[in-house]
Amino acid sequence: MNVFENKQYQEDLALISAIELPWEKLYNRSILISGASGLIGSFLVDVIMYKNQKEGLNCTINALGRDERKVRERFAYCYNTDPFNFYACDINEPIFNKKLGGIDYVLHLASNTHPFQYSTDPIGTITTNIIGIKNLLDFAVDCKAKRMVFASSNEIYGENRGDVEVFEEDYCGYIDCNTMRAGYPESKRCGEALCQAYLHQKGLDIVIPRFTRSYGPTMLMSDTKAISQFFKKAIAGEDITLKSAGNQYYSYTYVADAVSGLLTVLLKGKTGNAYNIADETSDIRLKDLSALIAKTVGKSVIFKEPDDIEKAGYSVATKARLSGAKVREIGWLPRYDIESGIKRTVQILKEIQKSV
Repeated sequence: MNVFENKQYQEDLALISAIELPWEKLYNRSILISGASGLIGSFLVDVIMYKNQKEGLNCTINALGRDERKVRERFAYCYNTDPFNFYACDINEPIFNKKLGGIDYVLHLASNTHPFQYSTDPIGTITTNIIGIKNLLDFAVDCKAKRMVFASSNEIYGENRGDVEVFEEDYCGYIDCNTMRAGYPESKRCGEALCQAYLHQKGLDIVIPRFTRSYGPTMLMSDTKAISQFFKKAIAGEDITLKSAGNQYYSYTYVADAVSGLLTVLLKGKTGNAYNIADETSDIRLKDLSALIAKTVGKSVIFKEPDDIEKAGYSVATKARLSGAKVREIGWLPRYDIESGIKRTVQILKEIQKSV
């Protein structure tokens, strides 16, 4: 079973597609998405395709990626339909495909987003967030796009210096840039700065959603983030492995809420602004998160030392909670707290596993 065919997943799509937003801005329009097969990108594609099928939104999706096989498998239900197009592309190379003319909205969602990639491909991590965004910014200018979206991260705030409880959008924490692990947060910061440069020098309309640690049934099996590993163990019927004391205190977001936040920023956000997509009901310490997932499947939590590669990719931030007050001001409301999001993720992934 493809996740799109799952009943509960369809309920998620229906819920998000029913949110009161100016959807008419996407009617008969065309969007370009890098990272379309990722956790957030794939849910976004599914929501728009759901609106196309159920409500005649007629929004054309142009997905960029390097692995056609992966995209074809993930979007088998719509791959050969008119509203969906795939273009093989390395976004670290300039985009010259003339078939991609007439794009209304450009969304850069592609990025290395988990510890193993940070530690084994630090160059690719940086270039995707800097060169990749520059190439898409140039493309957006050339095709006179109505709006550009750069998916940023909670990691741009760095470490909490103890001066605030939660990060608001103007907070500047601490990042030691002279480390390999700094490549991800620093390149996200640079990507945001590039967006501001294109806004002021080229007049490009840009908004920046900053995502927390997102999770859900669209997670990739190759993902090495702690929460993803917890889910993989849980679905396999194994005890959850915790590779630290688990005192890290972070914000998390269920994928449906992450995408509704993205859509809210895309369709209602103020030009040039960044918005945290975060809700305090999903803030939790890592040890409590692991215990909650273990409890959901009737398992236990065990401790194991991480290896050197794993350690190299881990965030050094021990407290990173984000304020969602600003995005609430433009109408975003989360539908799932951490407990309901975890239960839903486990239920959907288990159903999919049974069908394999």
